[in-house]
Amino acid sequence: MALTTTLFASKPPPPLCSYLFFLLLCIFGFYTFHHPHLRNPQKTLDHYHNLFLSTANNSTIATYLRALTLHPHLAGTAASLGTTNYVYTQFQTLGLKTHQTHYKALLSYPVHSSLAAHFSNGTRLYLNLNEKGVAPDVVPPYHAYSPSGSAYAKVVFVNFGREEDYRALGVVGVNVSGCVLIARKGGGLSRGGVVRGAEAKGALAVLLYTEGDMGGGVERGTVMSGVGDPQSPGWAGVEGGERLSFEDSEVLNRFPKIPSMPLSPENADVILGSLGGPAVPQRWRDSLRSRVSRVGPGPTMVNFTYQAEKKVATIHNVFAIIRGREEVDRYVLLGNHRDAWTYGAVDPNSGTAALLDIARRYALLVRMGWNPRRTIVFCSWDAEEFGMIGSTEWVEQNLVNLDAKAVTYLNVDCAVQGPGFFAAATPQLDNLLIDVTKKVKDPDMEGATVYEEWTSTNRVTNIQRLSGVDSDFAPFLQHAGIPSIDIYYGGEFPVYHTAFDSYDWITTYADPLFQRHIAVAGVWGLLALRLADDSVLPFNYLSYAYQLQRHKDVLSSLLDESTCCISLEPLTRSIQELAAAATVAEDEAKRLRDQEIKDDFGVLKLRALNDRLMLAERGFLDADGLRGRQWFKHLIYGPQGDYESKLTFFPGIADAIHRSQKMNKRDGHALIRSEIWRVARAIGRAASALKGELT
Repeated sequence: MALTTTLFASKPPPPLCSYLFFLLLCIFGFYTFHHPHLRNPQKTLDHYHNLFLSTANNSTIATYLRALTLHPHLAGTAASLGTTNYVYTQFQTLGLKTHQTHYKALLSYPVHSSLAAHFSNGTRLYLNLNEKGVAPDVVPPYHAYSPSGSAYAKVVFVNFGREEDYRALGVVGVNVSGCVLIARKGGGLSRGGVVRGAEAKGALAVLLYTEGDMGGGVERGTVMSGVGDPQSPGWAGVEGGERLSFEDSEVLNRFPKIPSMPLSPENADVILGSLGGPAVPQRWRDSLRSRVSRVGPGPTMVNFTYQAEKKVATIHNVFAIIRGREEVDRYVLLGNHRDAWTYGAVDPNSGTAALLDIARRYALLVRMGWNPRRTIVFCSWDAEEFGMIGSTEWVEQNLVNLDAKAVTYLNVDCAVQGPGFFAAATPQLDNLLIDVTKKVKDPDMEGATVYEEWTSTNRVTNIQRLSGVDSDFAPFLQHAGIPSIDIYYGGEFPVYHTAFDSYDWITTYADPLFQRHIAVAGVWGLLALRLADDSVLPFNYLSYAYQLQRHKDVLSSLLDESTCCISLEPLTRSIQELAAAATVAEDEAKRLRDQEIKDDFGVLKLRALNDRLMLAERGFLDADGLRGRQWFKHLIYGPQGDYESKLTFFPGIADAIHRSQKMNKRDGHALIRSEIWRVARAIGRAASALKGELT
């Protein structure tokens, strides 16, 4: 009223004009009350997004990384608290709302290990299992959750330790029962898969090495199956909560029953070069880089001892939050784990440094007037290396809220391993990923974007899918059904999980000028900005329907090769249903993007569409989960039980095909049909969620 009095003080307007002007002010006031960002008009979102990209600072990222990697920080140890406190303090210093969550988890550490080789000429050699020139506070190479044990037996080389490798050994008359097996890492098998396969064949122990130049390092890792704390399967390991006993069968079944340890390539060559017996099969030789010509058994024998300690430790997740302006109850999550086997410069703190720099830049945008439409949550996970424990416990504790409110999860683990951009995503995020990479400068090609260099070889993007269980996206997608992305630079790197994954290695080999770190942070941060700021969520389920159709075509070819009389018509119909729902949703999204929302009804329409886009991914979950692995709920993307499977999707169908080979034809086909129907119903649920209507 003070405003109208001042405006009209000199000359009163006609009564009708006065009424209309007052009415206009009331309407504007009502609208701005419901849309508070209009009370203090912001610059365009494009301006803030460009500002985010322009405020990158490689020296800042280098400073973060240097501080994070001064000391080893294995989860559950006192040293790990240093990085916990560092990340917490950095978030707080930026003025972000910051907190921690703590869980109890069963972790595993080495106490003693030894290995001696006894050669046929009567000589004996004690092998040094530690890395040379390494500080005493670095944990010795070991396999987490390996049981304690000892063995004195002949050695057999089993290649990758796959079933087909044991068949090849059987052809030449080699029996591995009662032997110590030496295997090279790879072939699609996890460490735990190698050990369990050896256990099933009657082996006494396993020695596992990684081929190539490891720079004198030895690769550590876990051999536990599944994810999360083994004593609280399916629920969070909170202080004072239920915990299964160490001896509970559900706990024991997560661990191998025979001991194992990692070897350096040099120590592996010492043993492999002394074996007798049949020659290495020709098909193994093509990819072998090791000094091995015979497979054994023996005559070399090894005396192996490993003593482990399992103990319940406290792990710490750290969070920082930027509250949303209009949709405070919708969450865009950026996550990276913080714990490392040793110094963890590449794995994972290249990602942690990028996460902190994104937070720094977002805090700068906030000070300049920006606030995201939706809430942004920065997540720093603990104990990922032991089996995604920190993220899994948190997802299990927050499952109901995440189910109702989580928009997407954006993961970065090893941000920079070397050259080349890699990405994996659920398909509705493909177009967004492409759009964002077109706006970020490529770190290795002057004048090019990440997208241009990414597609320069094959002229297409190569977006992978998230079927593996190898980083913190697993609980979000495969258990909670939250759309997810995982990005990084570089393929495999030689110091993986060794004591030489250090700041110096990054600055010498992976990214001397930290330009690749800048690129990852740019893509990661801009993805989150789009997901947090766009009025209509940038999801495209037509991409999902197209991807499912391609998956179905691959499955059809596979079934034609191995079976007959199994119809994929249920899948065809459900994919068509999803495509139809996606078309309607895309048309509605285009209309809402193009029009100005002027009333509460428009706001409600926008909210309803976004909810449908957000919740559709949940439809791919099945409450019963995968057979024998119920924790994994996603029927499109998840781990296969059979490492030899030619399917990297439809894990339940892949498992059924594998199991059917050991069943009579009728029962095997029935099992496959049942899983096809389960997937078809899941796709139908996703289509129904996208439609948003009751039948």
